[in-house]
Amino acid sequence: MNKRESAVAVCGIDCFLCEFYGDNMTDQMRNYLATIMKTTVDKIVPCKGCREQKGCLIHPKCATYDCVQEKKIDFCFECSGFPCEKLQPASDMAEKLPHNIKLYNLCRIKLVGLEKWINEESKMIKDKYYKGKMVIGSGPSL
Repeated sequence: MNKRESAVAVCGIDCFLCEFYGDNMTDQMRNYLATIMKTTVDKIVPCKGCREQKGCLIHPKCATYDCVQEKKIDFCFECSGFPCEKLQPASDMAEKLPHNIKLYNLCRIKLVGLEKWINEESKMIKDKYYKGKMVIGSGPSL
């Protein structure tokens, strides 16, 4: 996997678009994270993605990541038990966290391939999630 591909979480989250990831992290976000993590700003470093740092910056212990590592696969969709309860969507914090799109992302990666999903679909999917208007029977549109 190249650097951008390795910045896609095992669960289908596009880490490379996250506001905690690499150069995406602003000083404002660094200050916010220091506050919620009850630490100093100088101790907040940008996330490198769960694959590189073996967990998320704000959620270092991830059962989904551990499961994929144990099964020696790259993505949840490669598992014979896909989809499992670890990927069950929830409405709690859905307006702030994109975890409700993990299953959709994983299905699209499986269907079109990781590179095409990264280059052509991931940003559009997130934009539709946050900015789209739901059209019953058609899904969200911008």
